[in-house]
Amino acid sequence: MEQKAVSRRLELAVTPELAGIRVDTLLKKHMGLSGTVVRRIKWLEDGILVDGVRVNTRFCPAAGQVLSVRLSDSERSSGVVPAPGPLDIVYEDEDLIVLNKAPGVSVHPGPGHFDDTLGNFLIYYYEVSGQAADFHPVHRLDRGTSGLLVCAKHPHAQEVLKNQLHTPDFLRIYLAVCEGVPELAAGVVEAPLGPKPGSLMEQMVCPDGKPARTRYQVLKVHKGRSLLRLELDTGRTHQIRVHMAHLGVPLSGDFLYGTEDKALIPRPALHSWELSFCHPLAGGKQTFSVPLPEDMARLFR
Repeated sequence: MEQKAVSRRLELAVTPELAGIRVDTLLKKHMGLSGTVVRRIKWLEDGILVDGVRVNTRFCPAAGQVLSVRLSDSERSSGVVPAPGPLDIVYEDEDLIVLNKAPGVSVHPGPGHFDDTLGNFLIYYYEVSGQAADFHPVHRLDRGTSGLLVCAKHPHAQEVLKNQLHTPDFLRIYLAVCEGVPELAAGVVEAPLGPKPGSLMEQMVCPDGKPARTRYQVLKVHKGRSLLRLELDTGRTHQIRVHMAHLGVPLSGDFLYGTEDKALIPRPALHSWELSFCHPLAGGKQTFSVPLPEDMARLFR
């Protein structure tokens, strides 16, 4: 099954202006690598090369030489086992992959979900497609939530993208179907969140919790339900679900914060609709969107 994996490398042509500068300075200031990434790659046989020859971080290349660094993992240390499973790939390049996650699929392996998660499916896909990539999720979605998710293919891309989280460079827009209609057609829910005492899963609005802010806009109303566009300014656990319940309009099908009705929809009606970020290596804004899934769309028919 496994073929020879192709690794991702980054190159820098040394100009006369850069000649004589130490490799560690070039890596950090001119190639954008963090100290953490540099410390990892400098021990690899093919980690840092100048004209194809291994060098240490103190080396000073001359004009006309090419500095090359390995970005891909030398081995898969995540511990995620490969397992075949469906992947809806929205976009892919050497540095990242954007997926449309199906509802009911966990992102990370954990108790009860050792080999049936998005992580397992990704590692299997990397193996059969010959990519030297490991599982590097940038953010997460609850198991019941559908929609867009970005995973990096190497630690450098993951670090750059994670640093964009909760900044204007990384935008996540959700769609939710709620039971009821908010009093205001648009607004901001700003209510701190923390764990609910006695529960392993539930969160609650509490004065001494972590700051949490959700922006919402009503897009459609139908038979006592509302379709909301939601934008997160923070990324707390269950933030949208708790904030909408706090607003008096819990998500349809939400077994924790609303009323479970598997005949209506077998999960909380939440969808990661639009995702945008700056590409970690190429720069430039990347924007993706996926339509509302069928189980949520039929609530408005």
